[in-house]
Amino acid sequence: MPTTPQPPPDIRVLVLDVDGVLTDGRLPVDEQGRQLRAFHVHDGFAIRCFLELGGEVVICSGKRSPAVDARATELGIRHVLQGSRDKLAEIQALLPSLGVSLRNVVMVGDDLPDVPLMRACAAGVAVASAVDEVRAAATWVTPRPGGHGAVRDAIEWLLRADGRWNAILSRYGVAAPG
Repeated sequence: MPTTPQPPPDIRVLVLDVDGVLTDGRLPVDEQGRQLRAFHVHDGFAIRCFLELGGEVVICSGKRSPAVDARATELGIRHVLQGSRDKLAEIQALLPSLGVSLRNVVMVGDDLPDVPLMRACAAGVAVASAVDEVRAAATWVTPRPGGHGAVRDAIEWLLRADGRWNAILSRYGVAAPG
């Protein structure tokens, strides 16, 4: 069994793709032609924990969807970049306003448009269902596929490394492992 790499220190920003990461990548269309998205509750819980512990979450997607705006608002995500054609350039433009650099960023992705940002930031995380090239470019691959708790996996990976996940566990009366 391969060992899990340690995430880099001082990660303050988590960038998330949507389709294939926060969702399972399917785009059901209703009778009116509207695309629908389903988000996983475990991802939402972990995102809120990351935000409560002082992190920033940025959604950066090539598509546009009112459902993404609604989910971001519900979770307290302040930075939503939709219709992105160059994720690296858009994130680089945003970072000065957050007071961080790419060395403070982890990107979670699943497809080729995510690779340039994944390679430029401190660490790239691929969801288990990512295409081969994205998994090969990643620092770490989540055990679960996109839309099925993969973002939760990524956040736990980050927060467990520096002990901050233990604060979440103790809040719910759960003993930290080992």
